[in-house]
Amino acid sequence: MTEERYNRQITLKDFGPKAQKTLGGSSVLVVGLGGLGVPVLQYLNAMGVGSLGLIDQDTVELANLQRQVLYSEEDLGRPKLQVALQKLKAQNSETNFHTYDSFLVRENALEIIENYDVVVDATDNFATRYLINDCCVMLNKPFVYGALHGFEGQVSVFNYKGGPSYRCLFPDPPANNEIPNCDDNGILGVVPGIVGNLQALETVKVLTGVGEVLSGQLLLFNGLNQSFQKIRFKPKEENLKISALEETYDIPICHTVPTVSSEELKKLLDGSKFIQLIDVRSFMEFDDYHLQGSHNIPIDELENRLMEIDFDHEIYFLCQSGKRSEVAARIALSQYPSAAVFHISGGLNRYSAVFS
Repeated sequence: MTEERYNRQITLKDFGPKAQKTLGGSSVLVVGLGGLGVPVLQYLNAMGVGSLGLIDQDTVELANLQRQVLYSEEDLGRPKLQVALQKLKAQNSETNFHTYDSFLVRENALEIIENYDVVVDATDNFATRYLINDCCVMLNKPFVYGALHGFEGQVSVFNYKGGPSYRCLFPDPPANNEIPNCDDNGILGVVPGIVGNLQALETVKVLTGVGEVLSGQLLLFNGLNQSFQKIRFKPKEENLKISALEETYDIPICHTVPTVSSEELKKLLDGSKFIQLIDVRSFMEFDDYHLQGSHNIPIDELENRLMEIDFDHEIYFLCQSGKRSEVAARIALSQYPSAAVFHISGGLNRYSAVFS
């Protein structure tokens, strides 16, 4: 049954029976059974990963159904862990499943993660993400990252063969009031499926050695124009030598990247003072529409074009939704930590909505 089941993969050039056998002997922990975790699990399970760990303590809610396609109306109110296990077993009876009726917390994270080859971050909160990162650095485990915001998504692989960790890109958590919330900002139902499938693909590549892994690269997906961009970043030695977990992973109240609202930006643009407004969207997006006086440096070119920016004066980063501009601000601050750097909250989406 196994050979017939995976025939399309076994006959695939550059994959073959060796990679399939490797998948069958591999183990993956998926943290979170929501919009990202569902497609990750469905495809890893279908493709023949031998052991899958599932951890979550949420129940199925009506608002989950537009993007978490493993669940149905008859599952409302049931634990996601119970429903997912039942349906994944029906999909592939050969998989070994390990379930954890809990959230991943400081007290259980190391004990759970040490049993797996790869960890997939399918969470929707920063505290757990930093906890996963630190555990994976301590245990020398790669973890596959995915994040969502509106019509956009991000994917990367951290701590892979000496490559950068999550803290090399985002050293510190954002403040509470800077964290995007799907309940407030929304998410298009299909986007988690796209990003989750990309995470599943990266997981398979990490396990089998097939292809080029997204280590040291942050992949940015924009569903509105079907564009992909890559930002390259380097490891930082101090973030690869974590020897103990932090006392707490609560999100701090302090601001890490200062934000400017659409209203504040409008006042700055209407004033007489010159401001450096750096639009980090793609050339195509910028050409289609941009604010007068803004300078275009696509985010995937930013690190090599920082010399075009005057870091002796205030800098304002702008993108479509505010997600890429936050990344841009962090990149700039990593090289010029004392600079006055801001990013525009909500990006052009909010600015256009307020001042259209």
